[in-house]
Amino acid sequence: MVAKTLFGFEDILAQELRNLGAIDIENGVRSVSFWGDKGFMYKANLCLRTALKIVKPVQSFKVRNEKELYDKMYAIPWENLMSVHETLAVDAVVHSDAFNHSLYVALKTKDAIVDRFRNIRGKRPDVDLKHPDLRISVHIQKDTCTVSLDSSGASLHHRGYRTATNIAPINEVLAAGMLLLSGWNGQSDFLDPMCGSGTIPVEAAMIACNIPANINRKEFAFEKWSDFDADLFEKVTDSSLNKTREFYHKIYAYDKAPSAVRKAKDNIRNANLAEYITLEQEDFFATEKNTEGKLHMVFNPPYGERLSNTDMERFYSSIGDTLKQGYPGTDAWLITSNLEALKYVGLRPSRKIKLFNGRLESKLVKYEMYEGSKKGKWM
Repeated sequence: MVAKTLFGFEDILAQELRNLGAIDIENGVRSVSFWGDKGFMYKANLCLRTALKIVKPVQSFKVRNEKELYDKMYAIPWENLMSVHETLAVDAVVHSDAFNHSLYVALKTKDAIVDRFRNIRGKRPDVDLKHPDLRISVHIQKDTCTVSLDSSGASLHHRGYRTATNIAPINEVLAAGMLLLSGWNGQSDFLDPMCGSGTIPVEAAMIACNIPANINRKEFAFEKWSDFDADLFEKVTDSSLNKTREFYHKIYAYDKAPSAVRKAKDNIRNANLAEYITLEQEDFFATEKNTEGKLHMVFNPPYGERLSNTDMERFYSSIGDTLKQGYPGTDAWLITSNLEALKYVGLRPSRKIKLFNGRLESKLVKYEMYEGSKKGKWM
């Protein structure tokens, strides 16, 4: 099988797979391949935090033109994978000189499948782009075409708990990956000082308590497959829930906007995590550390698209000043696509990691704020 992910998350996704018990793990570009049985496919969809999709390859073959594509798609015994009474949808990703349009590849694939059914069964299955019984994934890289079954359906970043969002909310998979890259493991107090609709603190709580990432999700595509084993899925779910753990520290979430706090409150409640997250309406720049010991901070400040140059300089300078003056003993991580803005923070980052927030190239940076005499190290 193949787990698809975001750029920069391949290593942490591979580690997640190892922790779950996968074998034959191999990193790709924005993907990790692995071997597992049907039960593991269910567990991967339920538990992986940094996967966007879990696909199950059916066939791989060389293809140089549209006739070869049609003929080889037609030759696949689709009647063994679905019935004529079920619906299908085809998604395609193309990186090839021979094929320029992914929608065209998806259309030719659909034509081959329904023509085979019409010729063999005398009837063709219908297409349902939103809720198909079988979602087919086609990937063409140069002259190699890989056909897979999409076991996830909607992207796995749709966790199911987020019903209220602000402008440009952070992707749940991106939030979870940032947290894992930052080393968050639930062994200290945590703060998101600009929490927006609450995605980062929710993902932080789920990691701290080892709660399956997609436990709140309403459905997975594999539940519509003809070989779906409901009893096995229930056993996998129960086993995963039995591995949750106690969390002995505190998670704090701030936002200065009342509307953001209301949305975050709804999402935290939807995730059944209100007992773990303390949500407050606060302006980060008027706060200071209120916990003993080490504090782990991860946040997603506003990007330059919503700030003028003057505001950006003042805003990011205020981040640095607040960290220096009010947050000793803190590992502070932030993500931004405005690389110019980092200059105004006035702190030297100890780590920089290249990521993408949507299509925007971004940096996840770490600032280590020391206690006592080590404060001088910030410049």
